[in-house]
Amino acid sequence: MKKGRDWWWDELMEAAPIECAAEPVEANEPGVVFYTSGTTGKPKGVVHSGIAFLVNNYVYAKYHMDHHPHDILWCTADIGWATLQIWGIVGALSNGVTTVVFEGAIDYPTPDRFYKVIHKYRVNKIFTSPTALRMLMRHGEKVMEPYDLSCLEVIALVGEPFSPEAWHWTDQKLGKGKVYINNTWGQTESAECPLASAAWLTPMQPGSCGVQFLGARADIVDDQGNPFPPNTVGNLVLREPIPMMLRTLWREPERFITEYFTKVPGAYFTYDAAIKDSHGHFWVLGRVDDVINVAGHRLSTMEIESVVMECKGIAEVAVVGVPDSIKGLVPVVFVTLRSGYKPSDYRRREIRRRIESRISKIASPRSIFFTEALPKTPSGKIMRRLLLELSTTGRVQGDVTGLEDVTTVEKVRDVVQSA
Repeated sequence: MKKGRDWWWDELMEAAPIECAAEPVEANEPGVVFYTSGTTGKPKGVVHSGIAFLVNNYVYAKYHMDHHPHDILWCTADIGWATLQIWGIVGALSNGVTTVVFEGAIDYPTPDRFYKVIHKYRVNKIFTSPTALRMLMRHGEKVMEPYDLSCLEVIALVGEPFSPEAWHWTDQKLGKGKVYINNTWGQTESAECPLASAAWLTPMQPGSCGVQFLGARADIVDDQGNPFPPNTVGNLVLREPIPMMLRTLWREPERFITEYFTKVPGAYFTYDAAIKDSHGHFWVLGRVDDVINVAGHRLSTMEIESVVMECKGIAEVAVVGVPDSIKGLVPVVFVTLRSGYKPSDYRRREIRRRIESRISKIASPRSIFFTEALPKTPSGKIMRRLLLELSTTGRVQGDVTGLEDVTTVEKVRDVVQSA
């Protein structure tokens, strides 16, 4: 014990008053720090205001999910991820909603685990990821038949592009045509979803991330910040802050300015590529690096993935652009199949034919790999940077601590090396 530094708890409590008044805190003071790694550089500590985190979450969650006090929400994200803190804790509890917290994979130990939880707790609001829904597709519809899922009302999701094929499966098979599907876009830095729909109020468009939401002003621009016309691929930026926008990076104020506010002067740069249609709906295609330049043609990896998902028997797909001495970059496709389907040269030819006919021969992939599983984070995001490493070097040197199952890397590596 060092005098003036160390104290005995029991002695302090003897002299402590029974009542303790709340300490006034300025609304913009730091309240929470989330770390996000990205694909390059050391992890960033994203600082959010505690008061804004509560206020913005209350409003956005209320209208994104159509929350009411009787609701039972299940956010399937891992408990250590920002998504669960945003939707499953603060967004739910501030609206008086009962929340289900679940640890582990939603299809373990059996593929019906997801449906069993909904049935048991009568969950009527789900917040999940596109990857999780594609995984459920992979297991087929028979596993859901023993369970009563009629309680479902709203299914919202975030994390990566949501293909129209997966949207229709969610609508017709999981929701029986009676649920509102709210695909959203947000980042750790925004902590909420400035692109989204208001459940039951905004018309649904399969695959869309919705419209710019309350207080948000988004734009699609070129590299100089000039606005693009509708239906043109460009950089997604936010012209004005929302209350829950990050305040700084923990102990890195210079990096905060450099990373987010120097790419397009006067705007927050998201590092995502997107399209805005003529009706005001946004379609986020993925990270800027996921829009690959093949022989002078800008191709969206999400567009290629959506086309592959149209092929029979496909459960999940991930596309990365790998270096090519002639074309600059070329696509490489990773596929997992639904239950009852097996890899074959015929299936590989069908995927290639579909890509060439729907997009262009320019988009024809160098390789198509069938694998049992894809490397994912606990919240369900496919870690495409690991697939890129495996495609180019045959091994992974980057950080894998965020993987839900590290053995998936070994499985994919074996498939790539045996090709």
